[in-house]
Amino acid sequence: MEIDLHCHSTASDGALSPATVVERAHERGVRVLALTDHDTIEGLPEARQRAAELGLQLVNGIELSCTWGGATIHVLGYGFALDAPAIEAAVKSLHTGRWARAEEIDRRLARVGFVGCLQGARAVQQELGDSGNAPARPHFAEYLVRAGFVADRAEAFRKWLGAGKLGDVKQHWPSLAEVLATLRAADAWISLAHPAQYDFTRSKRRRLVGEFVSGGGHAIEVVNGLQPAEQVGTLAILAREFGMLVSAGSDFHAPGDWSELGMYRPVPDDLPPLWARFDHVRAAS
Repeated sequence: MEIDLHCHSTASDGALSPATVVERAHERGVRVLALTDHDTIEGLPEARQRAAELGLQLVNGIELSCTWGGATIHVLGYGFALDAPAIEAAVKSLHTGRWARAEEIDRRLARVGFVGCLQGARAVQQELGDSGNAPARPHFAEYLVRAGFVADRAEAFRKWLGAGKLGDVKQHWPSLAEVLATLRAADAWISLAHPAQYDFTRSKRRRLVGEFVSGGGHAIEVVNGLQPAEQVGTLAILAREFGMLVSAGSDFHAPGDWSELGMYRPVPDDLPPLWARFDHVRAAS
């Protein structure tokens, strides 16, 4: 695909530097790319410089965490100015919270004899690239493997870091309404990330989309990497029902993982694409 509106770099929990993500996307035929790191815009200046050198259109992006219905939800923002005060304030708050979360993960794992986890996770993170963001659970998982505490990353998540486990520290994310207000204040285009990934009933997912639209959201991510085709169909129905634009992307994090840059299932032809509006937004150039 020539358009990819969802990917991650070492600025958050990806394995490649922002510049390398742009290079890989360009090599794979992507011509319009949004770097959407979790709760940070740290990687965008580096990505913008490399994109300009390669002639690739880079759209400023971010994936913001928030809460709704007792769950953590992710919202994608596009086309904002890097110096938008609302974005700067939100990122600063989330940066502080993510470091507090990493420190709490370290304390909890130390209680069961897993020592040095924060330092080790930070070392793993910095091997991938310099980042001021806090290490995330994948970095902790890799450290647990290297330290011999678990056999592999799957075991790390299954026993210690996955949902409901000791290292699953819930951060005090802002509400969905607050994140929507932040992105509206930054004059961003707003898309609901991977709605099928949330463990919701059909009716609860529909309520989420309804509140997202009423709060100012523009689009729904109908395609996220290689998700099952039936999920694409379900989300397409919601997009039609609510009259929404649609976005799509690989959700790339690392080579050989989940999906590659520019790789995702086809978007139904009758749905209006969000990227058609990007001639009217601030692209990083």
